[in-house]
Amino acid sequence: MAVKEMEESNFAPLEVALVHMVRKSKHLRAKIPWYYAPAFLLLWVGIFFAIVISLFNQLPEVVTIAEEPLKPGQFIAERAQRLLYSYDQIGPKVVGSIANEVLTVAFLLDEVENVRASMRSDLYDLEVDVQQPSGAYMHWNMVNMYQGVQNVVVKLSTRSSTSESYLLLNSHFDSKPSSPGSGDDGTMVIVMLEVLRQMAISDQSFQHPIVFLFNGAEENPLQASHGFITQHKWAKNCKALLNLEVAGSGGRELLFQSGPNHPWLMQYYNQHAKHPFATTMAEEIFQSGILPSDTDFRIFRDYGNLPGLDMAQIGNGYVYHTIFDNYENVPAKSIQNTGENVLPLVRAFANANEMYDTEAHREGHAVFFDYMGLFFVVYSKTTGIVLNSCIAAVSLLLVGISLWRMAHVSELSLCQVLIWFAIILGLHIVGVALCLGLPLLMAVLFDAGNHSLTYFTSNWLMLGLFVCPAIIGLSLPTTLYFSFRKNQNVSHSHHVHMSLHAHCVVLALAAIILTAISLRTPYLCMISMLFYSAALIINLLSKLHDRNYYWVLITQILQLMPFCYFCYLFYMFLVVLIPMMGRNGSSLNPDLLIALLCGLGTFFALGFVSPLINMFHWSKFVMLGLGIITFIFSMIAVSDVGFPYRPKTNVMRVNFLHVRRIFYEYDGSVSLSDSGYYFDFQDRRLNYPLEDTSVDLKDLTGIEEHCDKELMCGVPCFNHRWCKARSTAHWLPREQEVKIPGNSSLVLLSKTILPSGTAARYEFELSGPPHMGLFIQPLEGVSVEDWSFIRNLLDEPEKYKLPYQIFFSYGKDKTPLKFHIDFAKPTGDFNVPIFELGVAWHYVSYDFERDSAGLQFIADFPDFVHVMEWPTLYKRYVF
Repeated sequence: MAVKEMEESNFAPLEVALVHMVRKSKHLRAKIPWYYAPAFLLLWVGIFFAIVISLFNQLPEVVTIAEEPLKPGQFIAERAQRLLYSYDQIGPKVVGSIANEVLTVAFLLDEVENVRASMRSDLYDLEVDVQQPSGAYMHWNMVNMYQGVQNVVVKLSTRSSTSESYLLLNSHFDSKPSSPGSGDDGTMVIVMLEVLRQMAISDQSFQHPIVFLFNGAEENPLQASHGFITQHKWAKNCKALLNLEVAGSGGRELLFQSGPNHPWLMQYYNQHAKHPFATTMAEEIFQSGILPSDTDFRIFRDYGNLPGLDMAQIGNGYVYHTIFDNYENVPAKSIQNTGENVLPLVRAFANANEMYDTEAHREGHAVFFDYMGLFFVVYSKTTGIVLNSCIAAVSLLLVGISLWRMAHVSELSLCQVLIWFAIILGLHIVGVALCLGLPLLMAVLFDAGNHSLTYFTSNWLMLGLFVCPAIIGLSLPTTLYFSFRKNQNVSHSHHVHMSLHAHCVVLALAAIILTAISLRTPYLCMISMLFYSAALIINLLSKLHDRNYYWVLITQILQLMPFCYFCYLFYMFLVVLIPMMGRNGSSLNPDLLIALLCGLGTFFALGFVSPLINMFHWSKFVMLGLGIITFIFSMIAVSDVGFPYRPKTNVMRVNFLHVRRIFYEYDGSVSLSDSGYYFDFQDRRLNYPLEDTSVDLKDLTGIEEHCDKELMCGVPCFNHRWCKARSTAHWLPREQEVKIPGNSSLVLLSKTILPSGTAARYEFELSGPPHMGLFIQPLEGVSVEDWSFIRNLLDEPEKYKLPYQIFFSYGKDKTPLKFHIDFAKPTGDFNVPIFELGVAWHYVSYDFERDSAGLQFIADFPDFVHVMEWPTLYKRYVF
């Protein structure tokens, strides 16, 4: 009996130890049942649609004229909308057309006089000036010349004010061919008119005069704003700017450029914008030049040293620059939203003491963003550097403390835990690469199969095509590791926690590196680290850190705010960029940018969420499920559902010219005389979507083979964008000769040998429609020594390459353009061919009729196509 008791007593500790090990092993391997995983993922999808989309599309109620007595001093969208209807009825407003130069100018002057009639004349003075400037500047690689374009300029000032510092508001009233321009930029024109009215009838006066610039040549591009800021009598007094644009039709207006280097402007926006909508990231992306857009803001900044705010409505970019940019597509609530921001900003800036000496408040860039329109955050770039660095350092410290705590609880050395963490960190870095790489791979594969832009109308396809692959990529390496690892010394919950720590470390390193290269966008990393660090502190202090998966609850609750913000931010970029991809041309795969945005959005929004897939049983099958979703969406995308375009709402853009070409040789003989359609396709796949439709393009050919033989590839490219893409342009021959609907003339006035004997001056006179282009190509052994145009092209030969492009347009002043070019030739022999000169006469507006064959060709296009076209006469000479 004693022996038996002794044996039992000897085995008791061993039995207890075994039981403890079994329980610990079960604890270490504990996972949540698999059937909670779909609900976990769907929860975040539900939050996105219920909160993010709802707040993103939220707009204020319209204030009506009947409510005005009850809401004095408020912006009245109903009145502004009535003005927009009148503006819309004028039709397309192309520079040089009767609609733009006569009818719209008369409309604006009439409305200004209506404001004068209701103005508090005892408090205010109102002055009106119709400016017709002429000038030139460099726009990308071309000389941009203008003559007699029009600005309607209104100055409202308080009679008692002595301030000589003016606030400038700018919008443009011209439009693209075929577009009434009710969104771009008619919405902002009528917003300015209503703001002018409210300021003029207000009992509350203001310190600084306000200049309302309605400029009539922005689409040309940016000519009228250049004419104002370089020549107008009030320009030198303008000290701050509100530039109002539209990149679609409706929606909220995004503040996407500020300053530069005047953070006080953002402080005023923070204090007075009722519906804030802005982000530093948009500013850095726009100013990088990767987007096919530009605004008058750049002109005021570069030529007037004028700080300001650049804002644009971003909704429904599908109708931008099309016939569908009309009154019906501009929501009244969007007008109200913009008015409720612009009016208080105007009142604030017009009373700002900083306006007296804006240079004294030049303090560097600002970091700014709104949180889903609920509140606004702004701080200096210096503060941003400190915040990014400190929060990154604190985050790394907290991760270190957490790892030490894991080692202590697991009764392991810190070194062992750090080794396992290093493995997980390496795997997560691979996951980040896959998070970006898999969506990009999908973009490449769909492009290779001629299926780009499948999400253009069916935006929801992005979830399966790009977001699911991004989630798979971000989670897959650690999922495989957790599935096959043999390490039973650290609990599974701690391993999952380490994967979140790894994401935090990646964010910290990204924040430090991006901040070091002077970017302000790393505020995104800072936000993400801030909330994760807060959760980590709570979990460490409350001991939830060590209690299986209880730490997940705090972590995910605190992830709600950053998740919503990042979804809101990247959704905003997709709203802006997806319509742009339909007009981005054929040189770049548009899906790459959209896939990259989806990947980055997944990285930021779900970086602390997707690793938690591994806390469920059978996490590999969750990955498989996401892969099946991607496959299903891919099959849908290559069906008719994935066809990008729809009539009226999501149209395909086709730009072409009805061209009459005549090439003259040195002896005056004609080497080419033909007619055809010159296409500048906007779709990545060129004319592929038009195959098997009603339009006959069977004889369409590329012109790239002509680029080495003919001046400008033998085509009359319109502006710098057309010319940049000319090698990918196409030509469709036409049997009937294109009938040119207006006059055209190029006259060689004189040819003079200059005193040096090695240079000759050629003087010309050019006349024709309001849009004309010159292309100048000296022949071998000849160079351009001087000319009557601005000299930038000649003074910077390393920057600007041959052939030289001169773009010339006029508004009211139809005076023929006289110019000269001096050519230098060392031999002094000017009795041989010296240069080629291409001249394009563009009959853009509907003041010029299209011939019957051209009209029939336009009518042949399917209803999902919007065409922008006009007749063009192109002559190439050899002198």
